[in-house]
Amino acid sequence: SRPQKVCLCPFLPVYPLKVSTCLYIIQHPAEESRVLRTVPLLAACLPPDKCKILVGRRFNEDRYPELATVCRNPNTLILYPGAEATNLEEVAVVSSSPSVMIIIDGTWSQAKDIFYKNSLFRLPKQVQLKPSISSQYVIRTQPTNTCLSTLECAAVALSIMEKNKSIQETILHPLQALCSFQLQHGAQIHHSKEHLLRNGLYDKPMPKNKRKLRRMELLVNNIKI
Repeated sequence: SRPQKVCLCPFLPVYPLKVSTCLYIIQHPAEESRVLRTVPLLAACLPPDKCKILVGRRFNEDRYPELATVCRNPNTLILYPGAEATNLEEVAVVSSSPSVMIIIDGTWSQAKDIFYKNSLFRLPKQVQLKPSISSQYVIRTQPTNTCLSTLECAAVALSIMEKNKSIQETILHPLQALCSFQLQHGAQIHHSKEHLLRNGLYDKPMPKNKRKLRRMELLVNNIKI
């Protein structure tokens, strides 16, 4: 769906990756209208039955019975950082059965809204990734240097669950090409908000909301939010 000179098909795997883990991408409706989305690239790397995308803000058992069944499955994980989350590496060591992983796709505030306002998403085991890599999605601003796009989260998580590092490299390949093409055609590198604040480069008005202002102060002082 892109012009031929910036086509990303050559950077996708020739055949969908063979994985046992099934991803459920819970996508905020606002992501559908974004031009530079990462979920379509992720879906193009995986078999259709291993990457299912559900769009919405509210998910209940009556409207989404399949999702409710998935959330109640003891092998289902939800990737969302927090005090209650276990590092995914620890879970993968003891997991032998094929797993299902739920990933929320949206801005951090949108993801937080979806996670806390849908009780279904508190049923699966909550897991998180160690902040070991920086985002390569440099054409979109991230809150901190270690925040990752949905595709990057999926790439890292699948490589851990499938115990295959090459999966991460394969899924990141089209994202790297996308960013390269955009930078060649006028896009600018977007540093994280954390980087801009620390280096005095943040050129937008500071928020008047005390809660948002406090969050920005925490970013500057390198305090985990």
